[in-house]
Amino acid sequence: MTTDAAAVPDWEMRFRAPRVSLPDWAEDAPDRALFVSNATGTYELYAWDRSSGRQRQVTDRPNGTTDGVLTPDGEAVWWFSDTDGDEFGVWMRQPFGGGEDEPAAPGLAPSYPAGLAIGRDGSAVIGRSTDEDGTTIHLVRAPGAEPVEIYRHRESAGVGDLSHDGTLIALEHTEHGDAMHSALRVVRPDGSTVAELDDTEGGTKELGLAVLGFAPVAGDTRLLVGHQRRGRWEPMIWDPVAGTETALPVDLPGDVGAEWYPDGSALLVEHSFEARSELWRYEPGTPEPVRVETPAGTVSGATARPDGTVEYLWSSAERPPVVRSTSGAVVLDPPGAKAPPSVPVQDAWVEGPGGRIHALVQKPAGEGPFPTVFEIHGGPTWHDSDAFASGPAAWVDHGFAVVRVNYRGSTGYGRAWTDALKHRVGLIELEDIAAVRDWSVASGLADPERLVLAGGSWGGYLTLLGLGTQPDSWALGLAAVPVADYVTAYHDEMEALKAMDRTLLGGTPEEVPERFAASSPLTYVDAVRAPLYISAGVNDPRCPIRQVENYVDRLAARGAVHEVYRYDAGHGSLVVEERIKQVRLELEFALKHLGGGAVVGAPGPEAA
Repeated sequence: MTTDAAAVPDWEMRFRAPRVSLPDWAEDAPDRALFVSNATGTYELYAWDRSSGRQRQVTDRPNGTTDGVLTPDGEAVWWFSDTDGDEFGVWMRQPFGGGEDEPAAPGLAPSYPAGLAIGRDGSAVIGRSTDEDGTTIHLVRAPGAEPVEIYRHRESAGVGDLSHDGTLIALEHTEHGDAMHSALRVVRPDGSTVAELDDTEGGTKELGLAVLGFAPVAGDTRLLVGHQRRGRWEPMIWDPVAGTETALPVDLPGDVGAEWYPDGSALLVEHSFEARSELWRYEPGTPEPVRVETPAGTVSGATARPDGTVEYLWSSAERPPVVRSTSGAVVLDPPGAKAPPSVPVQDAWVEGPGGRIHALVQKPAGEGPFPTVFEIHGGPTWHDSDAFASGPAAWVDHGFAVVRVNYRGSTGYGRAWTDALKHRVGLIELEDIAAVRDWSVASGLADPERLVLAGGSWGGYLTLLGLGTQPDSWALGLAAVPVADYVTAYHDEMEALKAMDRTLLGGTPEEVPERFAASSPLTYVDAVRAPLYISAGVNDPRCPIRQVENYVDRLAARGAVHEVYRYDAGHGSLVVEERIKQVRLELEFALKHLGGGAVVGAPGPEAA
């Protein structure tokens, strides 16, 4: 990594500055923790002995590693090993203090991961997904033991949690065929069913459930679950053995999640509303929760420690992320130069065809109208928030306003808003983006001749679809790891995403060809007139490369203005310099076609 911070422009420094995730800690050894950091220039896993302060890099791979978990006793780290970001691989096991890696479940062939829960007795419940088998879940009774299959189904499913004593396993499944709304099943280690909880009524009702965790107390069979019975996500306590359900009086607007305090006496409530989040403490049986004070912005993760303090990862659009404690301390402060701040975000509420749309706006100094980037989030079940993001900040540094739209399909605005995408996939989101685009021009924020549609993953998909269905609205497009040819993408993508597409579109390409055609960017590729930049990972299992190439071939056949950048990774990159390179190429493409200054910090021709 570059060490001379004075020579690095702010936009690059935001990517290069060392970052850490919220540390995860071993349930029975709370001084042993695991976190992710980009300290070496690639995001990798690190072990941290909090009692001694010693930190150790656990993984070291060319394309990075982020999926890992500690065993409850803190003696070992499990981490997922795939090939160059293809998300297809096996779990490896390494001693906490260092040593050789070994396969954690040598009897299981490579697969896509579908959840993991590790028991105090050395057992593990491992979820797998493959195109051939669908979802299978296996119990490994001890390290190196032969795996025993306890669940199998063609539809998507996953491991939710394992009870404190290892006698109950909570699963999420979509056997009813609705991949957006899971049902729950609690089973014994032999696979026998203890209890079921299904709010979909066999797929006829669109209400989901989620496993939030068993009570962390020996002999306690209570399971904290998320439900949507009142039109939003909120927690309740379900005891699958006693057959009881306990509603919680946590009456907050927006979506609400929760996790247990370590002694099981209270819940740490995470509340997300209108692109901000906050924390609360709730003790079952009391009238209402009590606020846990955090600054205004976004809490990206939080955990209650055994001493009762809460540690959380916080940021805002203006201020970079930091791991804080309610004790007032910064918990984990990586060495090295800090990320420069950016500008605060402003809220915009725009009336749209499906209701009020929330958009987040960042703009440079001076008076508009500005060249404006509509940076569209992925998911689609995700949302942009008042959180630090290096990509939008780079555009602001180069004189662009940035607008991020929480279109229908986004989370955080209630179940009806999230579930609105059915069947007219892509077209519904673009109606909301168009309404915000019109507002941005009418308000004087955006220059109508220099509007950029941009995004990654689902945002990249909407970029391609928008350029084809709204060709007069956009001056330029930037699509990263997009869905470009929906039919080919369906046939090539991982099995869990096939299930999601069947839910969104109401069937397979063979069953509902007209819906896939209406929602596929390839259908409209000949209408694209704006210069278009596409980047794609050659190992991407989510938006596979073949369908991108099909789209690019159609652009090339008619001489459309476009550039394509292919890189050796999966659905994005965990390498800092690669991320910077991709942003630089996007900036250069936009300034070349829209006019403007040079990219700050870009290499000269002799270094290119």
